[in-house]
Amino acid sequence: MATTTDTKNYKFNHSMIRVKDPKESVKFYEFLGLSLVKHLQFPESKFDLYFLGYDSPQALSHGNSTFDREGLIELTHNYGTEADPAYKVNNGNAEPHRGFGHVCIAVDHIQAACKRIEDAGYRFQKKLTDGRMKNIAFALDPDGYWVEIISKRIGSKGADDPEEQGVETDPKTYRMNHTMIRVKDAEKSLKFYQEVLGMSLFRTSEQTAASFNLYFLGYPGTKGLPENGFTADYEGLLELTWNYGTEKDENFRYHDGNAEPQGFGHICVAVDNLDAACSRFESLNVNWKKRLTDGRMKNVAFVLDPDGYWIEIVQNERFAGKENF
Repeated sequence: MATTTDTKNYKFNHSMIRVKDPKESVKFYEFLGLSLVKHLQFPESKFDLYFLGYDSPQALSHGNSTFDREGLIELTHNYGTEADPAYKVNNGNAEPHRGFGHVCIAVDHIQAACKRIEDAGYRFQKKLTDGRMKNIAFALDPDGYWVEIISKRIGSKGADDPEEQGVETDPKTYRMNHTMIRVKDAEKSLKFYQEVLGMSLFRTSEQTAASFNLYFLGYPGTKGLPENGFTADYEGLLELTWNYGTEKDENFRYHDGNAEPQGFGHICVAVDNLDAACSRFESLNVNWKKRLTDGRMKNVAFVLDPDGYWIEIVQNERFAGKENF
């Protein structure tokens, strides 16, 4: 295993959300084409973890070990919530608990993909034909988390695209494209994710008329940065949404998902050498939620981003030559 750390080897491994009923949630995400690649059970602590990702031969992380992947979704189930009629997650999109926004899948044919989801009885926050933006949709998972749906086709006009009509969709070709979180101060967050976590800025979308910007970051890996700014064919990107002016309000803050009411939990970065990476973070004076040496689990650490979102740091198993769990 490497004795030093190089951010070029890092991967945006997964995004964790808490779910009420894992049977219903796993069924939904498998319907979207994801596969269950790891199921960890902790009966003594009364919770289970389900790691889902795209794993067909066309998938970018096909065949890799769990923590040598990008674009996974981790579902956390705390025993008993499925039988509690009062249990409800915070999806991150309702005031005053906004923070996490959505996960996003990129599909081959967006009209057919949305029709397939609707025909299966799943609900939408925004259908493809709703509103002015006819090229994106938002489905709702069983807990009400938003799942954005975008097209992998360059130039797709979505609901208004004649080339999208009368074709079938193949979930094996989908990508888990990105996870969106809202940030208070774009400058501080961009600095943190680039200089501390080593991500690259793939694309910026400035929506000045609506007073917000979107920043898409990730690890270029072997695929490299997009030459034309088109990012829908990537997996494992992080979208930062910045609403103008929040940085000037000293009392403004987003909900990190871990204070009540809970929902989103964290994002996770897999590194080449866990000890060396954590030493590097220490030298950069990061804010820690959990150091490697804290608590019983000595193989995970958590750092905090400028908004207080938790970022799990784990060992990439390809560099260690053994599984983490």
